[in-house]
Amino acid sequence: MAPSAIYPEPRDGAKLDTISDAIDDVNILKKKMSEKSTFDADKDKTTFRQYEDDTTPEHVKQEYATQHAKQTVAFNLRARNNFHHNKQNRPVMTVWEAMEKLDKLIDPSDPDTSVGQIMHLLQTAEAMRRDGKPDWMQLTGLIHDLGKLLFFYGSEGTWDVVGDTFPVGCRFDESNILHHTFAANPDSQDPIYSTENGIYTPGCGIENLMISWGHDEYLYLVMKNQSSIPREGLAMIRFHSFYPWHSKGGYMQFMKEGDEDLLAAVRAFNPYDLYSKSDEVPPSVEDLKPYYMNLINKFCPGPIQW
Repeated sequence: MAPSAIYPEPRDGAKLDTISDAIDDVNILKKKMSEKSTFDADKDKTTFRQYEDDTTPEHVKQEYATQHAKQTVAFNLRARNNFHHNKQNRPVMTVWEAMEKLDKLIDPSDPDTSVGQIMHLLQTAEAMRRDGKPDWMQLTGLIHDLGKLLFFYGSEGTWDVVGDTFPVGCRFDESNILHHTFAANPDSQDPIYSTENGIYTPGCGIENLMISWGHDEYLYLVMKNQSSIPREGLAMIRFHSFYPWHSKGGYMQFMKEGDEDLLAAVRAFNPYDLYSKSDEVPPSVEDLKPYYMNLINKFCPGPIQW
């Protein structure tokens, strides 16, 4: 279904791009990833702004204030219900077609690099390829941002597409960015949702948490049953914006045996997403397309319902 079938007026892709890039700017990974990457060894990571210092843009603070107020249990249940029960209205296209669609819908202007969405996806995948990462991880890097199509296919704004993610249904941990803004969320006053564990039990498993709705969760649900991406790759897609967990050490009480592997995978993934955008020389799309088409055909062939 075309975006115009959902929205009477075209959505502003440049706005989403601006918000997304500003959030990336302040999302520097503070912990070393499990295996040192080589592509970003010489980059000055101090240029990436911190969330709550004086240089954090006001529009990013406002974005998080809106997200934190509106990401309730009720909203998340409704979003997932809409996803699962409106399959007939969701567009069908191949992964490469989805990459081209995202590139057209979102303005390619970028404060970190002058290249567009396809270039960023290829830069991420190519950095992994140069470091000798497995093919499934390269494919994951290639597609990780395709969930931003949600902005054109059913989101309520930018606040339910981009930004750090977190579990709903339990207390909003202080590891979350701009934690004080959760005071506007009605769940913060709920007698169950406001408790430390809320609707969950310790050791229930990170994969069993209801993560705030956005492009990560959306793409995870798209790929979960329509690809052969391994568990670690799906975790990279689903949790790469879950900074309170993988970067700040929050919500650890919910981890179960085996979740350490997912945490390590997500920590290994994130530097490629954050820092590959700074590469000065963009890859050639036409030169790289045959290689990545092989990966697409291996892990998620044919048309996919988005």
